[in-house]
Amino acid sequence: MEHLSGSVEHITFANTDTGFAVVELDAEGELVTAVGTMPGVAEGEEVDLEGEFVTHPSFGPQFRVNSFTCRLPQDTAAVLRYLASGVLPGIGPVTARRIVDEFGADTLFVIENQPELLAKVKGMTASKARAASEEFRRVFGVREAITALARLGLPAASAIALYRALGPATLDLIHENPYLLCGAPVYLPFDRADDIAAEMNFEREARIRIQAGLAFILRHNNGNGHTCLPAFKLLPTAARFLGVDEPTLRETLDAGLAEGEFDALEYDGAEYIYLPEFLRAEMLVAGHLKALMSLPLQKMKDPDKAIGLLELTGGIRYAPLQRQAIATALTSNCMVLTGGPGTGKTTAINAIIALFEQQADRVFLAAPTGRAAKRMSELCRREAKTIHRLLEVDYSGPDQIRFTHNEKNPLKCDVVIVDEMSMVDVQLFESLLRALRPQCKIVLVGDGDQLPSVGPGNVLRDVVDSGVVPVVRLTEIFRQAAESQIVRTAHRIVSGEDPEPNAREGDCFFLQADGEACQELVCELVSARLPRTYGFDPVEDIQVLCPSKLGPTGTAALNARLQQLLNPPGPGKRQLTYFGVTYREGDKVMQVRNNYDILYEREDGEGGVGAFNGDLGVIEAVDPRAGSLRVRADDRLLTYSGENIRELEIAYAVTIHKSQGSEFGAVVLPVAADTPKRLCYRNLIYTGVTRAKQLLVLAGSRGTLHAMIENDRKMLRYSCLTRLLQDESVC
Repeated sequence: MEHLSGSVEHITFANTDTGFAVVELDAEGELVTAVGTMPGVAEGEEVDLEGEFVTHPSFGPQFRVNSFTCRLPQDTAAVLRYLASGVLPGIGPVTARRIVDEFGADTLFVIENQPELLAKVKGMTASKARAASEEFRRVFGVREAITALARLGLPAASAIALYRALGPATLDLIHENPYLLCGAPVYLPFDRADDIAAEMNFEREARIRIQAGLAFILRHNNGNGHTCLPAFKLLPTAARFLGVDEPTLRETLDAGLAEGEFDALEYDGAEYIYLPEFLRAEMLVAGHLKALMSLPLQKMKDPDKAIGLLELTGGIRYAPLQRQAIATALTSNCMVLTGGPGTGKTTAINAIIALFEQQADRVFLAAPTGRAAKRMSELCRREAKTIHRLLEVDYSGPDQIRFTHNEKNPLKCDVVIVDEMSMVDVQLFESLLRALRPQCKIVLVGDGDQLPSVGPGNVLRDVVDSGVVPVVRLTEIFRQAAESQIVRTAHRIVSGEDPEPNAREGDCFFLQADGEACQELVCELVSARLPRTYGFDPVEDIQVLCPSKLGPTGTAALNARLQQLLNPPGPGKRQLTYFGVTYREGDKVMQVRNNYDILYEREDGEGGVGAFNGDLGVIEAVDPRAGSLRVRADDRLLTYSGENIRELEIAYAVTIHKSQGSEFGAVVLPVAADTPKRLCYRNLIYTGVTRAKQLLVLAGSRGTLHAMIENDRKMLRYSCLTRLLQDESVC
């Protein structure tokens, strides 16, 4: 690292949220451009920087800042310049001159400690003085936190995010409990927080360490889809992870249960341990659905007659199971409609909507992702919204979310139909149910053979398994759908059968290749063969879906190759490298975790916040100097800067898990021999196959494909929702 000191001459760019800035620095008479995290930096300040000199392809030589410390202006001329730059609210050049004339060298001391004295200066009021003082203390509080946290190895951007979450008491709270760094918004690995705690002389058997370790294990498993863990799994895992004996862990866990740090349920002799928010979610889901099922039914008087009239006016004939599904929706407060591709779910949904609307019921349509909502809108010819947009996200702080619609402000609808229900995690479903009036009917639509949600829980399967809610499963493949080899392949996979042999013409093919040859084949298909033969756009229409991130046919290797093939660097094409990843204008990207802090604009001028796990988009603009990106995802234009950029992954190839709820014109699905055994199971390959709309190409080893189809192991997820639904004591 090189050191650079000097006076800030000019602020070219500054982002107040992230602290990222571009400044011109007078370093011993030489003007140097410095770029990096420098929160609250202002003209006239003396700064000490650590970093390295680099040459930017567009902006030339600059100093990339790694750490930043600031010295307050020392003389009255520097103080005047500092205040006149507009760094503090309510103080411009004229007022700055009056303040400095009044207080001289003591000006900054007065602003920080005696702001009431500022009110006697012309142009200042008591409220302006307080605002200026609070901003001054905030900026220097952030800087103090950055300096202190840098000594713990925390990057400046993470320190800013932490300060925004915890406020002025950040350093005190971290010294009291360094394991706070494991949670939002920093998500430091536990072993790193453990090292920091050891430096602060926390003992290995300290209660605060053990509770944090237990919470970390539970959070980690929430990320793997579990809402809880049985104690017989949690305690031995924690003993190995923390190096603490099980009796000590049990004692600490019991104390945490008593204090509300953890929650527990007991079923069939096993104790299930929860973080409180997940038990609350499962309890509310179970209670709401059971209450809904117990309400008096407002049945249509003669559903069979209504269905018959709809057939007559629409010139359609419903299959027996479709009629059963439609009648069940009309005569139940809640139902599940499930079935594979080509079985007529959309036809049944449209009939359900039409008959409810004939009764003057207000019907809302929702889906968990933007792409799924867009497809639902197209198929049902009515507006469908994402669940988040339906509930209207109201941002309330880092990694905290609340919705405008809730128990106090319910949605104005009589029926809600949720598509792609297998993707909906338990906390999102909890939020939806909170926003429904008690008598609002619910129709849950999904394919139970697909992968469960990315987030915690297995809501669709748990509701079906409970037997509490009526379920209609459509099984008949209609003639038009049966002409598609994609549809036939999907149903053969569900039945445990290999795909049919390749036909000369069709929409589903298997191409044999392995290892590096399979990688070459996938890249050739995407970049040349499919666009040339079928006219597909390689970015917009074709999606590579991989079982794994690793190996020659994993997402990491394929994205590196495809980015170079489909979107190589070129003159005038701006790019930004962040944490080793290059983001280039025109790149396809995916959001990989929910973030309620990212701003967006819609084409209709509507704005909001929120980007969600699995959202796909294309980078429209890169601002290397500001360190920001603009990404178009469906009808939203999102702005990414600072740490938020790390949540974007290059997405020419994505994992099958991340593709849930989406459909693509063409899917290329590698099933190479080196696919990890733990990922060789049926509902993974089934989910990938059912993402293809017009063309599916399976590339790799027939042996691997056969092994995936043979393995009907369902993904195990620890959850008590089924038992809670069946438990008569829960209401």
